[in-house]
Amino acid sequence: MELLFAVLGGLLAGAVAHVVVPWRSTRGALLGPAVGGITAAVAWEALTWAGWRYDGGWIWLVALVGAGVVAVVTEWVLGRRRTTADDAFFERARA
Repeated sequence: MELLFAVLGGLLAGAVAHVVVPWRSTRGALLGPAVGGITAAVAWEALTWAGWRYDGGWIWLVALVGAGVVAVVTEWVLGRRRTTADDAFFERARA
């Protein structure tokens, strides 16, 4: 049950990342939540396999903050990359 809550928290963190990071129009609306949810699930499982307790606060902090950070970085990098690629394409199309 805790894994479900961790994934939902990761989805929420990814949704916030989608709204906070600029270049929203250059990427899909589900990219951030998908990355956040997957990251939270993988981090949660890795930490439980490492022996971290379900009822400890650190596992929640690491899984949810990690999901948020990965979602923000992914959205930032892909948004910048897409904008750069679009600008280069439009420059070539004008010539």
